[in-house]
Amino acid sequence: MAYMLALVRPRWTVAGVAVSAALVLGALPGLAGSRTPSPAREVDAAAFQAVTVTATVDRSATTIDQLDRGLRSAGYVEATARFIERGRSARRPGKRPSVSVPVPASANDWKTPLSTLSGAATFYDNGTTAMRLPRGTIVVICGAAGCLERTVTDYGPLAPERIVDMYRPDFFAICGCPSWSGITQVTVKVYGLP
Repeated sequence: MAYMLALVRPRWTVAGVAVSAALVLGALPGLAGSRTPSPAREVDAAAFQAVTVTATVDRSATTIDQLDRGLRSAGYVEATARFIERGRSARRPGKRPSVSVPVPASANDWKTPLSTLSGAATFYDNGTTAMRLPRGTIVVICGAAGCLERTVTDYGPLAPERIVDMYRPDFFAICGCPSWSGITQVTVKVYGLP
């Protein structure tokens, strides 16, 4: 048996080639006849004509009165107005008056707490402030290194000798103790619910 090998040629027609060429030229506007903008040209003065318009029929001269004070613009300047340079006063420079300003005292004060507790504080990594008070109670916890205002977010500690369990960064911010410490003495001011 003999096998015949047939070559299949695509049937390109003139119309198909023309459409393909048009699509290629349309996709490439830079190559298909685009041009750079022309420079701006000056307008020839001869294109304009002088026009004379008469204002009145009797050609009498009219005068325009000065503007009424109510019709003047906000930027109107009187003929007798004085201008003062910035940084200079209208009066003659003289001795400045001496002013006595009191020195304020630096102070910090908390409002009066509802109650004050003293005892031991510990830390744990729960991210909360735990006391045997209702959640949402605002407290100020003071230690040897300073004070922090916090909101009670957990109930505890269950050990009766401790009054507060704190988040680790808060604990070391107020205790003023080395990093191996686990307990410190604090004073807690209770301010109640917000």
